[in-house]
Amino acid sequence: MLEGTTAMAGQFFGLVALLLCILAFASKQDERLLVLLISANVAFALQFLFLESWTAAALTLLVIVRIALARRYPGSGKVMAGVLGASGLAALATWQGWADLPAVVAMVLGTVGMFLLRGIPMRVMLGLAAVAWMLSHLLAGAVGGTLAEALVVVTNAITIWRLLRARRRYPEVFESSDV
Repeated sequence: MLEGTTAMAGQFFGLVALLLCILAFASKQDERLLVLLISANVAFALQFLFLESWTAAALTLLVIVRIALARRYPGSGKVMAGVLGASGLAALATWQGWADLPAVVAMVLGTVGMFLLRGIPMRVMLGLAAVAWMLSHLLAGAVGGTLAEALVVVTNAITIWRLLRARRRYPEVFESSDV
């Protein structure tokens, strides 16, 4: 693990991302979730840069682009393929070893979830991506990032449960929605 000011800065940005992730996954609104995730990923990218986890940093920057593109082109297989291709190139350019693999897996899961899914299915896929990101944070030595992803998994699961419960209680509201 890195020492000194650089490592402290990495840990600080991980804690900022932690707060933003909690706010994002506590939201029942997809749009608010995505906007808060952009902010959290800026903090994650800075965390990975300070901790010198280059593949995770590059892919996290692409996550920001992916979120914006997924909002603008939902369901677009071509745009999704472009994001996955760019992610593959970024991973090849920055690859340091097998410790970079969880970030790649997380990027693929999150990309498929954001482009092809909505509501509960999207949150399930993003939860799986969060598990892969958590492993990436652990391998980078990021305390705040690891806690952020663990809390994302828990908060996301609670939100899924709340949405399922609301769908059972008020099925007429959810008949035409993506939830």
